[in-house]
Amino acid sequence: MSPLGYTVVAVPISKVLHLKSAVTALPDGTVIGYPPLVDDSTVFEPFLPVPEEYGTAVVVLGPDAVLMSSAAPLSAALFAARGYRVVTVDISEFEKLEGCVTCLSVRIR
Repeated sequence: MSPLGYTVVAVPISKVLHLKSAVTALPDGTVIGYPPLVDDSTVFEPFLPVPEEYGTAVVVLGPDAVLMSSAAPLSAALFAARGYRVVTVDISEFEKLEGCVTCLSVRIR
């Protein structure tokens, strides 16, 4: 544990180019991912598998809202059932080249 209270954990990545192409986190800290793209889901506690590849990428908009691709309606329904307001966008042209909402976004504090 570091002086700031963080622990660094190595995460194996061999099925995707970027970690955030395989997993992202919901506002409550639950890590979501599409199992065929995740090398070792036991690294994440808690881990929630999503039913679609495009459901792996979310951008947190606030404590109760996420932005995600409209190409993953089953994942969107899963997040909505967990109490999140889900905003979907059509990014199908970007998805043709493996783009997603996380790589199309910049976090500003």
